[in-house]
Amino acid sequence: MSNPNIQNSTNSPFGGWGAYYIVIPAYNEEAFIALTLQSLVSQTVLPKKVVVVNDNSTDKTAEIVLAFAKDNPFITLVNKTSEAIHLPGSKVIQAFHKGFETLDDNYDVIVKLDGDLIIPNNYFETILNIFKNDPTVGMAGGFAYVEKNGEWVLENLTDKDHIRGAFKAYRKECFLQIGNLKPAMGWDTVDELLSKFYNWKVVTDASLIIKHLKPTGANYNKAARYKQGESFYTLGYGFFITTISSAKLAMMKKKPLLFFDYIQGFWKAKKVKTPLLVTKEQAHFIRNYRLKKMKEKLF
Repeated sequence: MSNPNIQNSTNSPFGGWGAYYIVIPAYNEEAFIALTLQSLVSQTVLPKKVVVVNDNSTDKTAEIVLAFAKDNPFITLVNKTSEAIHLPGSKVIQAFHKGFETLDDNYDVIVKLDGDLIIPNNYFETILNIFKNDPTVGMAGGFAYVEKNGEWVLENLTDKDHIRGAFKAYRKECFLQIGNLKPAMGWDTVDELLSKFYNWKVVTDASLIIKHLKPTGANYNKAARYKQGESFYTLGYGFFITTISSAKLAMMKKKPLLFFDYIQGFWKAKKVKTPLLVTKEQAHFIRNYRLKKMKEKLF
């Protein structure tokens, strides 16, 4: 399971810089977690710490993690009890917070990973190089691919400048400035928008192909379908941007009727005055940024 020939980030080729910590929220991932952990212990630059948060799993997730931890002391297991219902955003980020609380602050990069990924061996060395070469980069990541008909194809649910929530790497200073991750759907959009609000760059590298073993949203229940519209509201989008974003996302998912669920979710959130995830100033910036990006695509 371990790879003694691979360099740990404490002795990394980045001149004393480049220690990275990983937190993996995991719920019933026995089919995949070993593949994810094996790809981590095979990295050309190893993580300094990996915390797997076993979030009330009813399978052998914890046993598999402990087996890896025996051979790789930088891997630890934390157990968390929560409801089994899988609402997007809140459950996974609450688990991330649980893991993050166990870490010290001797890191340069903090990473949130899912437990159903196969990561290329040079992934984190490349990510660290991106951060090292440009001190204004606040977030970096690759691209998710899913298996279809025996081939690995891009999981095309977002723009090419967006880093998927399944694998987020943050420069420490950026992570602290945006105020950690928000336990709500939309967390993996608001983090990037707040990074830009604080003048950090968000960088994607198309050469970094991550195999996503479980389709996005595979475990979401029916109540979750309104959450997307609610998240557009809590991001401060306003109705006009929400309408365009809802139509685009529904078409990308090839389920056009989802548009009406998203719009209904927006109005529900507005009616009960759901608190925003951002300040008024940040919401104003976000609306202007989104409008600017839309105009760029049109013209």
